[in-house]
Amino acid sequence: MDSTPLLSINNIEVTYNRVVLALRGISLQVMEGEIVSLLGANGAGKTTSLKACSNLLPAERGQVTKGSIEFMGEDTQDLSAYDMVKHGVAQVLEGRHCFAHLTVEENLMTGSFIRDNRAEAKKDLELVYEYFPRIKVRRRSHAGFTSGGEQQMIAIGRALMSRPKLVLLDEPSMGIAPQLVEEVFEIVKNLNRKEGVSFLVAEQNAMIALRYATKGYVVENGRVMLRGSAEELLGRSDVKELYLGTGAEGHGTFRNVKHYHRRRPSFA
Repeated sequence: MDSTPLLSINNIEVTYNRVVLALRGISLQVMEGEIVSLLGANGAGKTTSLKACSNLLPAERGQVTKGSIEFMGEDTQDLSAYDMVKHGVAQVLEGRHCFAHLTVEENLMTGSFIRDNRAEAKKDLELVYEYFPRIKVRRRSHAGFTSGGEQQMIAIGRALMSRPKLVLLDEPSMGIAPQLVEEVFEIVKNLNRKEGVSFLVAEQNAMIALRYATKGYVVENGRVMLRGSAEELLGRSDVKELYLGTGAEGHGTFRNVKHYHRRRPSFA
């Protein structure tokens, strides 16, 4: 197997409006065939990291001011967001951002905008429906009338229509019922195993994200604080207490959160 990472983020800093420093030297790697979890609280830098990878930062007056990002060994600095999709990187934004006035199927087909062969796109549409039978039933409904979980499935399906090698999935559990969260992650696992799609998943729900991941990174204040295999991170007491909300005895507790912020966990 090729040892070159599919995605490599190399000590990047990101600044908004040339003033606000959002990322302070983040590095991570996604190998082909992996599901990698990017964990942390709201505002830790997860979404900014994903937008740096998809080159969506300029739309928000953000820019990578230090370090580099490589996809399949190629520096992506001079590529547009459109170019990134053509190269095989698709992002599912936090909040899903479905087109409410379009039908489910019309939403899905917008994901094939980079493709010229419409017949092949139609075949891929049927493949998406195989993985997401819930939204096949709703294919003629306006997306605005579907549930949060169904909209998350639409957003992932729309990303798949570009035939990506890597999907950047931002907060897939946000705002949807727990049973649908499990269903979405099961579909991600199946897409990874059967179709070979790699995933970088930004998620606050560390428990479920690590259950489905190969490895994980914990970010805080724009820095990577911990990294390791999913099994290693799930087994760490500090991760359980600070990011899963459980103490050593398994009871919910937040009384030592400030202590952990002062005594930052070391790298795994």
